[in-house]
Amino acid sequence: MSKGEYAYPEDEFDAFERHSIPRGVHRAPRSMWARVWPFLVVLVLAPALAYGAVTYYSMDRGAAPVAVAPVQTPVATPAATPAATPSKTPAATPSKTPSQTPSQTPSQAPATAADLSTAVAVFNATTTSGLAGKASKVLTDAGWKSVKPSDYTGAKLTSSTVFFGTAKLEAAARGAADALGITTVKLDATVRGIKIVLEDDYKP
Repeated sequence: MSKGEYAYPEDEFDAFERHSIPRGVHRAPRSMWARVWPFLVVLVLAPALAYGAVTYYSMDRGAAPVAVAPVQTPVATPAATPAATPSKTPAATPSKTPSQTPSQTPSQAPATAADLSTAVAVFNATTTSGLAGKASKVLTDAGWKSVKPSDYTGAKLTSSTVFFGTAKLEAAARGAADALGITTVKLDATVRGIKIVLEDDYKP
């Protein structure tokens, strides 16, 4: 369009210098933040999306073995328990208890304790001097309260013997015999208390 055909009056936009840049409506220059933020968004979102995807798929794959475990547990437990319990318990308990109890009771009956205050007379019927005194000391050391040594003048015996006068003194007589290592113990109504005759077989 030529200047003669332009129907509007001239204004400041029509006045321009030669060799100047074109004038008109232009956009304002963008700031540094406007140019940088799209790249920052990409840098932040891309790793976050990648991490979320990896986490999601790893959890999905790891959950599969957990669902299988509960299926095997109830199958094994009921099968093993009823089979083992009834077969062993009734058979083992009745067979052991009755057989052991009666056999142990009679053999463990306590023996009557020896009365260490019972008077004891120890006689030496051997040719070894002082044997009655040595035997008396053995009894005294064992706790006997009244022990008297002497020489034997009666009939010769075949072995060392412990005599006791009454049945009540049997426990004391056997206790004295055990202390001296004598195996022959006899009841003699003519004896008062306990009478011990040491023969040649006695070894102090």
